[in-house]
Amino acid sequence: MKEKVMKIWPEIELIKDADLKAKVLDCWVMAIESSPLSPEDLEKIPFSLLIDNCNITFMNHKRTCVQLSIEIAKVMEKNFEMKINWDYLIAGAILIDVGKLLEYEIVDGKLRQSKYGELVRHPFSGLGLAQSFDLAPEILHIIGTHSKEGDLGKRTVEAQIVHHADFVSFEPFQSAKTLKV
Repeated sequence: MKEKVMKIWPEIELIKDADLKAKVLDCWVMAIESSPLSPEDLEKIPFSLLIDNCNITFMNHKRTCVQLSIEIAKVMEKNFEMKINWDYLIAGAILIDVGKLLEYEIVDGKLRQSKYGELVRHPFSGLGLAQSFDLAPEILHIIGTHSKEGDLGKRTVEAQIVHHADFVSFEPFQSAKTLKV
């Protein structure tokens, strides 16, 4: 399974710390093994069940979020002379939606949100899953605060970057379904 996960997640190689890289990989392996979805499914399923006729795949959205996070961080680090923890940023961006794999079920050949997914949104299930791999609290923070659930608390710089990268690669598609042009 590890080879299949590395095939869909080559960005894991961007993590420099070997122990952290292994934990991120193992977390994704566990999520897939706990899900009705295969790594190949993630290249085909829509990235959100909230958008009708979504033609952006889960992995396309995820890779875009990681890439945007990296590019935003580069500019911020350069222009503001701020220190970014690159391993935390990349690991967090890769892991923010790992909990979504626990939210899904397949009924009559169709993907849908399970009862578990209705009650336990992916920031919580993803955080719980990642915590079982003894990841740094800074990475757990990124996972737990990346979506609307994190709006009431303070976010670290890395969490702010990942949060905005995630929404930049989500909201245009969400808005498109309601906007009349």
